[in-house]
Amino acid sequence: MPSSPRSWSRAGAALRGWRTRQWTVAGLGALATAILVGAPTDVVPNPLFGRSVPVQWWNYPALAVTAVLAGIVLTTYVRQPAAPSGPKTHNGGRQGMVGGALSFFAIGCPVCNKLVLLLLGASGALSYWAPLQPLLAFVSAGLLAEAALRRLSSQTACPVTASA
Repeated sequence: MPSSPRSWSRAGAALRGWRTRQWTVAGLGALATAILVGAPTDVVPNPLFGRSVPVQWWNYPALAVTAVLAGIVLTTYVRQPAAPSGPKTHNGGRQGMVGGALSFFAIGCPVCNKLVLLLLGASGALSYWAPLQPLLAFVSAGLLAEAALRRLSSQTACPVTASA
């Protein structure tokens, strides 16, 4: 029976094995994500972007969770200097990308999103899209968490060698 691509114990072991370099990349990745997602959505106040609907209370924790998880997922792509070259895994890559993209739509202004505005109109964006945004934030965080769990689990998994 093949083992699951995800394991909490292997993921925890991978995090415990991270060195300063990995934690630095995770912190910088989280900061970059917070700016790249938070500035255009105006959750992070800035002079370049604005929003028609005020920031909701849940936008801040959603942005924080997104930033932390995206930083962790990003760091799993950083090669450890002393790590042997094992089989390459691509577990969690799509989930991480989709989760990051969904977070942008989840915390963005519902009437500032041109696609939503075109499809639903301003009243539809406020009546239908805005109530779905917290759910979208939850799904986004779940996808990023799953991507992090899979990527971290694969860092400590023993590679299987082909027998001759």
